[in-house]
Amino acid sequence: MAGLFALGSNGSGQLGIGHKEDVSVPKPVLFHCTPPSAPIVKVAAGGNHTIVVTESGKAYWSGDSSKGACGITTIATADNAQFEELVLSDIETLGPIAHVACTWDTSTFVVKDANDRASLVYSCGTGEQGQLGFKAQGIVEPTLIPDFPPPGTEIVQLAGGLAHVVAVLDNGEVYGWGNGRKGQLGQSVALDDASPPVPIVLCAPCKIGSPSGVNFKVFKAVCGQYSTCVFGEPGEGKIQFLGPDKWNMKSGALSSSPNLKTVGGSWGSIYTLKQDGTLVAWGRDDHGQLPPANVPKIKNIATGSEHVVALTEDDEVIAWGWGEHGNCGPQADGKFGDVKGRWNIIASSKNLPEGSRITAIGAGCATSWIYITAEGVHL
Repeated sequence: MAGLFALGSNGSGQLGIGHKEDVSVPKPVLFHCTPPSAPIVKVAAGGNHTIVVTESGKAYWSGDSSKGACGITTIATADNAQFEELVLSDIETLGPIAHVACTWDTSTFVVKDANDRASLVYSCGTGEQGQLGFKAQGIVEPTLIPDFPPPGTEIVQLAGGLAHVVAVLDNGEVYGWGNGRKGQLGQSVALDDASPPVPIVLCAPCKIGSPSGVNFKVFKAVCGQYSTCVFGEPGEGKIQFLGPDKWNMKSGALSSSPNLKTVGGSWGSIYTLKQDGTLVAWGRDDHGQLPPANVPKIKNIATGSEHVVALTEDDEVIAWGWGEHGNCGPQADGKFGDVKGRWNIIASSKNLPEGSRITAIGAGCATSWIYITAEGVHL
């Protein structure tokens, strides 16, 4: 057994499993093109589309391509509910894809340049709120964001919210663009001399800096639905939250979190995984989004819109939170629903053939993803 497996919301074929019905148990994804020969290491999801990227920098898409967020497509390949190879340009050969992030109806890709630096940023889809990184109307095919990143820098991480994107640079600076009306981009403007500054929409990447934003070197950033949370170097554990205080996301934020391993953000919650395998989170919990009591030690997390997928130290994939589309596994009665105050085991190495192991997990808008390798076999 090897390959990518998916479960959850599938009304647009975004799981790539050959049909458009929601499923609550992992199903193998299908490729309408030649399957990837390298391991899949990244899953990014918009509202109704999914992008996966391999270790070698090739990308594939499935789901709703009608808004342009899946790159250059044709009518013949837009509705088969299977993954297709993603095309960013039909006139030139581009380098490997280093990073990807999705908003609801857009995708942003960081491509390596001729010097093997992650410095070419392409975006596609519909960007009426500036989330493409440039002014645009209607459906836009993959287009290079001009004059970004600054000369001599490269991008080390991307994150996407509902309609905003954040990029972390190798010098520790963080830039953002898109919908900043809730303060999620740390930028504001005064309408007149008598009015206080108000948050704005940014149609080009702008540095998020003090006094309204971040004044330390950023290690990682995560985006909520209308928020951004940035984290300093793991040893220091500095945290800065940008956005409204809905669900106590700002007032409940940790003052610091040293010894970080990785971080995640759902639409209304923030998650910090520490080096010792403990998970600390704050924010929305009406559907059980926050970690259940006594959750086991964790090696990695993936955060969806309102649920979490985690790989435990025992190599089990567990899920909890909003599970209306089956993305957290089935209920006892076989129906879909929230997994609150507990977790479901949706995959386990104990049930895999000898030589197979779980090497990556992912989560999207009510979708969950598991990647399994088998003694050098990727798919």
